[in-house]
Amino acid sequence: MKHNTCVRAGFTLIEIMIVVAIIGLLATIAIPNFARARETAHQKACISNLRQLDGAVQMWALETKKNTDQQVTYQDISGYLRNSVVCPAGGTSFADSYNLGTVDERPSCLRKPDSHKLPL
Repeated sequence: MKHNTCVRAGFTLIEIMIVVAIIGLLATIAIPNFARARETAHQKACISNLRQLDGAVQMWALETKKNTDQQVTYQDISGYLRNSVVCPAGGTSFADSYNLGTVDERPSCLRKPDSHKLPL
């Protein structure tokens, strides 16, 4: 006697649609959180760069005995910085990332001046 057993392995269309819907739901939740985390990381890295710049300016002014109203340039403080400093939010060079004023002024970010600033 012959038994006709036909086993069909695979997924049904409904199962595949449920899996795609779950993946879509997870992506909808995860993508905004990823973007927010990325922006927070850029902000923290930029603030860290601003602290390094401020420290370099203060060391330069102390070692060269400059007044608080002395204008500072990147060439003046570049020897006090370990690496090149650019804003992680899209800066390509120091000139389009940060602004230096006088010794008494804090450096500022040119890319996102509202959110990337040193705390008081």
